[in-house]
Amino acid sequence: MALAATLLVTAASAQIAQSGKAVVTTAKAPLPTNLRFLTDEQVNPSRLLPAPPADGSAVQQKEMSQIKELIHTRSKERYDAAVWDARHEDPTPFAVVIGHGFDLKKLPATAKLLDDVLNDQTVATSEAKSFFRRKFPAAAAMPGDSYREWTCDEADRKPSALPLRSYPSGHATMAYSFGVILAALIPEKSQAILERSASYAYSREVCGDHYHSDVEAGHVLGTTLGALLLNNSALKPELEAAKLELRAVQITH
Repeated sequence: MALAATLLVTAASAQIAQSGKAVVTTAKAPLPTNLRFLTDEQVNPSRLLPAPPADGSAVQQKEMSQIKELIHTRSKERYDAAVWDARHEDPTPFAVVIGHGFDLKKLPATAKLLDDVLNDQTVATSEAKSFFRRKFPAAAAMPGDSYREWTCDEADRKPSALPLRSYPSGHATMAYSFGVILAALIPEKSQAILERSASYAYSREVCGDHYHSDVEAGHVLGTTLGALLLNNSALKPELEAAKLELRAVQITH
C-alpha cells in the first residue's frame, strides 16, 4: 500500500468528519449490461484471471487469517477512510491527488470519458464475478453477530444473504481502470494517481469486504481494461477531448 496516498485520503476523510457534514449517498443505479467500446472476447474472464483460491484450501485459510487480523488491528482513521472510499464508487477519490480543479461538473469531456470507462469496467467486472462465483469472506467465515465488522457497506446484509460475487473486487477494478486512464491523461501526476488506486483498492481489505486475492484480481483486471481502452480506436476522440479540456484548466501540461 502506498503510504503517501493513504495519508492523503485519511486526512481528507478527517476533514469531512470535522466539518460536521454527513456523507450523502444515493441509491445505486442498476448495473449496466452492455459494453460500449470493448468486446465480449476482450473481457472474457476465463482468459484474463486465474481462479481464486478454493474455500478450505491453505491459501484461502491464510487469507482468512489475514482478514481477521486486519479487522482487529485497523485504526479508526484508516477504517473511516475505507468507509469513505467504499461509498464513492466514482472518480471523485482521485481529486485528493489531482487537485481542486478536478471537478467533473465543470469538465464535461472528461466526465463523458470516465463514464464510458466506468460502464465497460462494470460490465467486465460483473461478468467475472458471475463466472468465478466466490463467497465473500464474511459468508465463508459466518462470524455470527459480529458480521458488521466485516464490511464498510451501508446495507445491513447478513453473511448468508451475500451473493457469490467476491472475486474480483469491483471497487479495486474500478480504481485501477480509472488510474490507468487518468495517469495517461495527467502523466506528471501518474505516480500519485496510481498510488491512490492502490490505497483505494486496499480499503476493501481494511473493510473486511474482500480477500487480498480479490483485490489483486481487481488490480490485474482494472489495469488490463484501462490499457485496452487507451488503445481503443473508437474511444480515442474522447481521450483527446479530455486531454485538451484538462490542459485548458491547467490540470496537465
